[in-house]
Amino acid sequence: MSTTVETVTRPSTPPSKRKRGGLNAGQGRRGLFLVLPTIVVLTVVIVYPLISAVILSFQKDSGLDKATGLFVEGGPAGLSNYTHWLLADCGTGRSSCPPGSIGSLFWPALTITLFFTVVSVSLEVVLGLWFATIMNREFRGRGLVRAAILVPWAIPTAVTAKLWLFIFAYDGIANHLLGFVGISPLLWTGDAWPARFAVIIADVWKTTPFMALLILAGLQLIGSDVYEAAQIDGATRWQTFTRITLPMIKVPLMVAVLFRTLDVLRIFDLPWILTGGGGGDGHATTTLSILVIKQIREGFHSASALSTIVFLIIAFVAFLFIRFGGADVVQRPPKGARGDKVKLTENPAVEAVAEGN
Repeated sequence: MSTTVETVTRPSTPPSKRKRGGLNAGQGRRGLFLVLPTIVVLTVVIVYPLISAVILSFQKDSGLDKATGLFVEGGPAGLSNYTHWLLADCGTGRSSCPPGSIGSLFWPALTITLFFTVVSVSLEVVLGLWFATIMNREFRGRGLVRAAILVPWAIPTAVTAKLWLFIFAYDGIANHLLGFVGISPLLWTGDAWPARFAVIIADVWKTTPFMALLILAGLQLIGSDVYEAAQIDGATRWQTFTRITLPMIKVPLMVAVLFRTLDVLRIFDLPWILTGGGGGDGHATTTLSILVIKQIREGFHSASALSTIVFLIIAFVAFLFIRFGGADVVQRPPKGARGDKVKLTENPAVEAVAEGN
């Protein structure tokens, strides 16, 4: 006696007409409607002022000509406002602007701004990692420690500058501490280099909590099982930090560095209040933003050209961070790959655990 088994073939499901990972028309319109208020606000507060500044940067300033003493009417300026800054050309018939004039301060101000950026952000990354590691541990009173660390960041910048102005006074706390170790008092806001380091110290004190907060958000995403696996594989603390912790917080760390870098590149209020926007020879702490404010008093159109240059510098730095520095939080699959979904940046920490030590 034989048994016959019939095989039933299920009809194949027709493929969806919608593109994989794509959005239908209704979802696209809904998404556009949700972001429309943000687009309007950005257009009003960013796009329109930027376009206006670019247009004004190609116009001459009206007023007295310092070279001839005559009143000059405004009009098309071509690229003269840009050469005024980039080439220190004041249009006085000389090869360059006189030393100490505003037109000759662009490159020194750019150098000072970059100096503040590199030193401040580097110190904030190191201290921020340290504070974030402390706040990420389990111990009694952790909530109080987190709140205390965030206090400097919550204080307004103007108040911070006034606070450190008292600390850096000639008879202030800073010079008293130097006296304990046998160092003569310094003119913190009067001499060039002390004034620069005074700005850096105040900036690091205020914004390190911001860096620590962003890094802490990345640390809290690392599961304890990852560290347990590394410990089983015999990884040392340094290997765990360099091969697991740093790779897993790379994206939030680079985003934090990007935010702080862009913030320091446009720093104005702290050096302006702390040193009067000068310090030392009068230009020791003059940043690009301070130079823009000073130039507005001389001529608004040339100040618009300087503002455009500063914007291009900041945009270029942001592009470098996002394109090459790992500050982009998403990666798109390579061309030719199946599907067009955007995926989160892959994390190399699993490979680090597999490698052991």
